[in-house]
Amino acid sequence: MIRVLLVDDDAIVRAGLRLMLGGAPDIEIVAEAADGAEVPALVTAYEPDLVLMDIRMPGVDGLAATEGLRARPGTPEVLVLTTFHTDAHVLRALRAGAAGFLLKDTPPQDIVTAIRTVAAGDPVLSPAVTRRLIEQVADGSGLDDRAAAARARLALLAEREREVALAVGRGRSNAEIARELHLALPTVKTHVSRILTRLDLNNRVQIALLVHDASAPGHR
Repeated sequence: MIRVLLVDDDAIVRAGLRLMLGGAPDIEIVAEAADGAEVPALVTAYEPDLVLMDIRMPGVDGLAATEGLRARPGTPEVLVLTTFHTDAHVLRALRAGAAGFLLKDTPPQDIVTAIRTVAAGDPVLSPAVTRRLIEQVADGSGLDDRAAAARARLALLAEREREVALAVGRGRSNAEIARELHLALPTVKTHVSRILTRLDLNNRVQIALLVHDASAPGHR
């Protein structure tokens, strides 16, 4: 079972999500919160595998809650589900360690699939969010200031680890990386784990963002 904590200030939205997810045999809603301030205690008490997090909430919003949660060791994955998707909020959520970002108009079955995907350790972004990120990376918006620092962090990696990181940045799966670099699949998984540890990152999304930062225009 995938244990899920629902975090949204709208009781009607939470009720709808509970009803929708209740039909999935492998998903269990273990607790609900109406404010990000409630998240740490509920995570400690119920030990969910995944937090389904809204952004706009009174008190502590979903972005601050995600940053606080993912800064702790051994915490659950975070999947942001919101109506609010400015570039700054998307990037802040992903840099904080959220493993996915979906809009609330995402079809119910796609939300269920995303929960399963994120719980399995793979990132998920809605098509609209992906397009916005690709556009931002393409024009270099907001990346120049971080390029030098990103390149310095990537320089900490061994050569093969750096090759794997660059492939992750291109959106390649482990199987695709194995084929491209002529490596065994377990070896790729080991390299990804070492990259996360060496660079103190939470997931593959953060590796990709770091690679994109390092390739900002004028800093290649």
